[in-house]
Amino acid sequence: MEGDIKTIGAAIAIGLGAIGPGLAIGQLAGKAMEALGRNPEAAGEIRQNMVLALVFAEAIAIYALVIAALLIFVA
Repeated sequence: MEGDIKTIGAAIAIGLGAIGPGLAIGQLAGKAMEALGRNPEAAGEIRQNMVLALVFAEAIAIYALVIAALLIFVA
């Protein structure tokens, strides 16, 4: 019984923790493509800022994964 609750808690943690970064990455990539279409000469600067923002968004998902792993193995 206790293992089931830990598994459900971990599933909720990673599920909810992945929704925000997933939406952010999708919106960020879409806006970057719009910006590249409007101003192709600024591709280097747009790409650099996009990758930096992607890294920050992905870090949130990694934190959720760590919390889920802690719930399964430690709690």
